[in-house]
Amino acid sequence: MAVITISREIYSDGSYIGEKVAGALGYHFADKKTIEKVFAEHSIFQFSEVYDTVLGFWERFDDMKSTTMQFLKQVIQALAHHGNMVIVGRGAFAVLGGFADVLNVRIQAPFALRAQRLKDKEKIADIDRARALLKERDRIRAEFIHSFYEVQWEDAAAASAFDLVIDTSKVPSDMAARWLIDAHETLKQRQIEGRPVTTAIDLDPVLTDTVSGVLGCTVKH
Repeated sequence: MAVITISREIYSDGSYIGEKVAGALGYHFADKKTIEKVFAEHSIFQFSEVYDTVLGFWERFDDMKSTTMQFLKQVIQALAHHGNMVIVGRGAFAVLGGFADVLNVRIQAPFALRAQRLKDKEKIADIDRARALLKERDRIRAEFIHSFYEVQWEDAAAASAFDLVIDTSKVPSDMAARWLIDAHETLKQRQIEGRPVTTAIDLDPVLTDTVSGVLGCTVKH
């Protein structure tokens, strides 16, 4: 088994690549919606608000921060422990960076290209408006990573937090997916020595059962 995390800039095609990789490998695909379902099963309904409006949320519910942070980390660990998983977003690279059986990937693209993609896909008439929207969404995402994990998004890329970084302005998305599949196969064949693996994570069995239920799969891969 192995786990792939994909951290992606908005409109860099990271989600598309993750879904394509998961489909090719027969793996589970976990994204924000998956995590929201796990949170809801445990009667925690604020995750979407946390992710989309980080600063405003913490100003109003600061006492919930540590609890929400810890549970998010546990959910990501539970997804990885389940196995055969592609996890997109939510800072999974920061939670799983020390595990030998995890491939951490960053998908990125230049701001101008991403702004044009946003303009085209969301049918925004004004490119300046698209740039402003993208800048704000980038800021919120960076604040989320920093608030939850005390990691600067740009510093993480520079500090080799990722095993593979792909720029989709230069590497077509379908080719990027093939690269990830090849890298994953290589990872599975490596001897693991001296580093922890996701199957050894100690978790609350209630949470692991919740994850299995959300995924619709009781098999631990």
